[in-house]
Order: sequence, then C-alpha cells, then structure tokens
Amino acid sequence: MQDDTRKRLRRTTFIYWTLLFYIIAALVWWFIILEKQNQQIAKQRYINLSSQADSLSTLRMAEKLEAINNETTRNTGKYIAEGVTFLILILIGASFVYRSVKRQFKLQQQQQNFMMAVTHELKTPIAVARLNLETLQKYTLDPEKQKKLIRTTLDETTRLNFLTNNILVSSQLEAERYKSDNEELDLSALLRDCVQDFKKRFPDRLFNQEIEEDADVKGDPLLLQILINNLLENAIKYSPKEGIITAVLKKDSSNLQLHIIDEGPGIPDEEKKKIFSKFYRIGNESTRKAQGTGLGLYLCQKIAKGHNADISVTNNVPSGSNFAVIFRV
Repeated sequence: MQDDTRKRLRRTTFIYWTLLFYIIAALVWWFIILEKQNQQIAKQRYINLSSQADSLSTLRMAEKLEAINNETTRNTGKYIAEGVTFLILILIGASFVYRSVKRQFKLQQQQQNFMMAVTHELKTPIAVARLNLETLQKYTLDPEKQKKLIRTTLDETTRLNFLTNNILVSSQLEAERYKSDNEELDLSALLRDCVQDFKKRFPDRLFNQEIEEDADVKGDPLLLQILINNLLENAIKYSPKEGIITAVLKKDSSNLQLHIIDEGPGIPDEEKKKIFSKFYRIGNESTRKAQGTGLGLYLCQKIAKGHNADISVTNNVPSGSNFAVIFRV
C-alpha cells in the first residue's frame, strides 16, 4: 500500500513539474514572439521615416525617431511587466497546488496507516477474548485458571472499549456533534481513580502519585477521563517495565497543573509539536514496534482546548517525557 502511494506521488509530481515547465516555457515564448513583433514594427516605422527624410527638417526627424524609440521601449516594458506578473501568479498558484497535493497524499497515507493500526488494534483483543471464552467453554479448568482467563478477557475488553471511545469521541468532537456536560468536578478524585484503574490493569508497573486534594475544575467527566487515560496509556506504552510513571496534580491561585511523567526514551525536540497532530506517530510505520492509532494525543489536545487548558510536552530528567496540562481557573 505504501509502495503504491509512493508510485502515485512520484507520477503526480512528474506530471506537475512537466506541466509547470510547459506553462513557464509558453510564457517565455509568448514574450519572445511579442518582442520580435515589437522590433519588427519599430523597424518598419524606421523605414517609413527614412523615406520621408527629404521632406522633414532635422529637428522634426529627431522628434519622430525619439517617439518611435520611446514607444518601442514602452512596449518592451509592458511585455516584461505582464510576463513577470503572470510568472509570479503562476508560481504562487503552483506552490499552493503543490503543497495541497502533497498534504493530501500525506493525509491519505496517515489514514491508511490509521486503518491498518485500528484493524490490528481491534483484532487483537477480540481474538484474545474469543480464545479465552472458547477455552472456558470447552475445558473444565480449576478456579485459579478460570479467574486468570476471565481477568485477561476483561483487560482486553477494557482495551477495546478504550480504543472505540477514542475513535467515537474524536469523530464527534471534530464534527462538533459531541454534547459536553460541563459540571463542577473533583479532578483530584478523577485522577486518583484513573491511576488506580491502571494499577489494576498493569499490576507489574510502578506508579507514583503526587495529587493535591480538592482540585476542582469545570468540565466534562468523560472527556477528562479520556484525556487522563490517554496520557497514562501513552506513558505505559513507551516506558520500560521498571520505569516509574508519575501522576502529579497541583494547584495555585490561577491554574491547575496536571503532569503525567514517564521514564521512557523521550521525544526529540523536532517531534514535540507534531505529536499532537491527527494520525501522527513518531518513526517509520514499517519498523515501529509500539502499538497505537495516532489519535490519543490529538484527542488530548482537543479535549484540553475545550476545557480552557493548554497541553505540552517537555523532557523529564534524566530520561523520559513530561506531559503537562495547564487548566486556567
């Protein structure tokens, strides 16, 4: 699929540059033809003036010569001005078309990658849940093994629910069809519940909490839960198993600061602004190991913006990333 897209992009680029070159060449040829015509007219007028030389005084002859020269120069200047104007307009239009087509191909490629990622993300939990349920149906297992299979199945359905929520909410927010329930809520309790849920889902991971009490904010509980879960999921995905994931919530007179900090490889500076773009994922799609759809951080930015907040990422010391959401209150 990627090879086919690259071929179409190369073919489109070749056609584009060929047409642009042809248009510019035609413009140059148009100028040459007009200038030749201008010089021929001037030459003919010189010949006509020479035939009248005996009947004209020297002063009158000089005036007519100057008039011919001036008109010829004006015509040349007019052709140059028109040609340059057309050339500038052509280059501006060509630049706009080139960027638009390139952006469209890039978006198409991202959407294809997104569909492949979503397909994989959906098939995995469904396959695992089905296999576990079939095992429970076919075999008589001891209670401990049954509990383990049921817990695994619940984890996979939670993962499936998390993914579908991201897709549905992202689509609704982008189409401005999501009906937000703005209410006063305790962000401290919400963050604590989210972290506790992740502790149950990932018992082998290390979590640290630095949560101030009574951090109230006005917003939609579901959207804020999705924001926190996406940041925690991102930290889990890119952190080593022995790394500590820290959730921080602190407040002052003017804002609330939510931080999700990991000890992963970090994010290069040139990627820090790009990661909040829709479908964008760091690295090459064919070699990337981490799962994901490229919607999580985009959705976080949309939710933060809708709650009068800013989201950003900085480096954690000595390694990792610090995602900060600043709510203005």
